[in-house]
Amino acid sequence: MSNRVHLIHVSIPMIEPFRISSGEVKEKESILIVIERDGITAFGEASPMSGAFYSSETPQSTWDFLVERAIPALIEKKQFRPEFVSEMVETEMSEPFAWAGLEGALWDLMVQVENTTFMDTLGVYPHPIQSGLAVGIYPTIPELVDACKRYLIDGYKRLKIKIQPGWDIEPLKAVREAFGDIPLMVDANAAYTEDHFPVFDEIDKVGLMMIEQPLAKMNWEGLSKLQARISTPICIDESAHDEDAVKCCIDMQACRIVNIKIQRLCGICRAKRIHDLCMDRNIPTWMGTMPELGIASIHALYLALLPNCTYPTDVEASGRWFLEDVISPPIEVTDGLIHIPQEHHKRPNVNMAVIDRHTVRQTRIDY
Repeated sequence: MSNRVHLIHVSIPMIEPFRISSGEVKEKESILIVIERDGITAFGEASPMSGAFYSSETPQSTWDFLVERAIPALIEKKQFRPEFVSEMVETEMSEPFAWAGLEGALWDLMVQVENTTFMDTLGVYPHPIQSGLAVGIYPTIPELVDACKRYLIDGYKRLKIKIQPGWDIEPLKAVREAFGDIPLMVDANAAYTEDHFPVFDEIDKVGLMMIEQPLAKMNWEGLSKLQARISTPICIDESAHDEDAVKCCIDMQACRIVNIKIQRLCGICRAKRIHDLCMDRNIPTWMGTMPELGIASIHALYLALLPNCTYPTDVEASGRWFLEDVISPPIEVTDGLIHIPQEHHKRPNVNMAVIDRHTVRQTRIDY
């Protein structure tokens, strides 16, 4: 019986481009980490976007880090549990997507070895999860409104539109006019500066549930100034990259809501700690997505069952973004709700046929 780590780079066509203020992609690339150990096969997903427009990490940098540093360290230390990642991240914070994917695989290994489930380990139980629709930037306002109409058929519980300087007030007003009092928010992906505060004065009048990451991730003082200026809650996303940053933002009153992303935080353990910190400080949270394929998305849905995840998740139906997904069955949204299928209650149920169809490259590291 061979023990090995198998890395699989997949690229799956997207239904439509994922487009934000800093760029777009048309295919979803992920690095799947497969740990084969003592007859058990466990899966994780490292899910950076290509092109480095969404983060400094790319599929190539994540692949290289896993091959050259993370996997050799795991094999050397022989610590095949999620705590390995938590300990390593204390001194090796680079490539959070790689760490998140590896930790996900170690969680999967752990629950199988211990004959338990992700949900039992997290102390949650299955219940319907509200899902929110996220819509990117379009060439024209009519195209934006049409896209919202198409996807809102599934009954999503809130609508989020991406904004950037020059594409903000008018698209937002058009969406509000088209969809009335639907719970509505905007996501700026850190595209604005303090010079744009008058823009947010106008946005503040539209009646939004939140404004997500209006300023640069480290501009906590600017976020604090803006939050004091407007009544709409600011939600941090890019700023929520570790526990200390979230503490500082809360202390500085730079946010009233936190978006938690497993991939940005190096894994489930650190994401859970952010959830617990925010719950202790009475700051509501919700689970975001990059978006990831199904393995990492199911991990996010497990965390979305936690009590302080009080806003709809950004995890949407698999068919919203991807031609196919790497889990079976795929994620579905019905009347705006996600019911985690029974097949995923213990752990994500992986579809190897889809993975094989979309594999770009792979490597195996025996130990």
